[in-house]
Amino acid sequence: MTALNRYGMPGPGWSNPAWLSLCCLAVICLSSLSSASAADKLQVYTVNYPLAYIAERIGGAHVEVQFPAPAGIDPVFWIPDTATIAAYQQADLILLNGADYAKWVEKVSLPRRKLVNTSSPFRDDYITGSDGMTHQHGPGGEHSHTGTAFTTWLDFSQAAGQAEQVAMAMTKLRPAHADVFAENVRRLQRDLMHLDARLLEITASKPDLPLLASHPVYQYLARRYGLNLRAVTWEPDTYPDASSWQAFESLQEAHPAHWMLWEDEPLDGTRESLLKSGVNIVVFKPGMNRPAQGDFMTVMQANIEALAEPFNAPP
Repeated sequence: MTALNRYGMPGPGWSNPAWLSLCCLAVICLSSLSSASAADKLQVYTVNYPLAYIAERIGGAHVEVQFPAPAGIDPVFWIPDTATIAAYQQADLILLNGADYAKWVEKVSLPRRKLVNTSSPFRDDYITGSDGMTHQHGPGGEHSHTGTAFTTWLDFSQAAGQAEQVAMAMTKLRPAHADVFAENVRRLQRDLMHLDARLLEITASKPDLPLLASHPVYQYLARRYGLNLRAVTWEPDTYPDASSWQAFESLQEAHPAHWMLWEDEPLDGTRESLLKSGVNIVVFKPGMNRPAQGDFMTVMQANIEALAEPFNAPP
């Protein structure tokens, strides 16, 4: 029999075949436990980054979240390839934003039992109607913003409601982790409502302040936080043509704003022309795609502090 040292490990005779067998059995057991743990994780696919962030916050170590839209692509108009659609079909949960977001979902066969429309509780409050203009940004092809406004999460109280739907769907599939999901969604909703309270406080100081937007994507933001907002349809990476500037000047006469919300930093030329017109830039990123740095919460915190500037500026 092999002698053990004071640490409970075999001494000089550690190469004993019986000991080696025990070691191998232990390794196999640990590997099996690891594989079982990995297999138990919910496989979650989402159609935009806000839902991916929400799923990651709620599910924690019990989920694997996939948001496969490439960087630099506007997910609302992105169309996944066949292999990516097949990956969605194999997921345990497919989180949808609702409000006509990701129209490709309506054109492919996805298992209905796996679909969760996270905005369904407030579908009666969707905002419909928009500019109706057809344009293009990125490689997604031409499109228009006519129809239902889709950036539901920019009303942070609605985002908290979407998080509730995600937690309920995860709990249904993994009831053993119900307490974890409940605690995580509570913390996430607390963070979202802090953002909500901060924005309500900022915008209440000047409820009639006229603002412009470079794109019609801020409808829920404007409704929830009482923004006096009018939108054009410009792109950050394109300098507006002469007719666009003429329409802008007419809009500015009717709506004398000195601040303009942008989805991203506009071209230097666009910024300079706007400054000459007396209009300052506020970058307020909707956060539809995964940011290069930070996460959904840090992006929204930066947005709020940027939006505070016009409300804090002297008349």
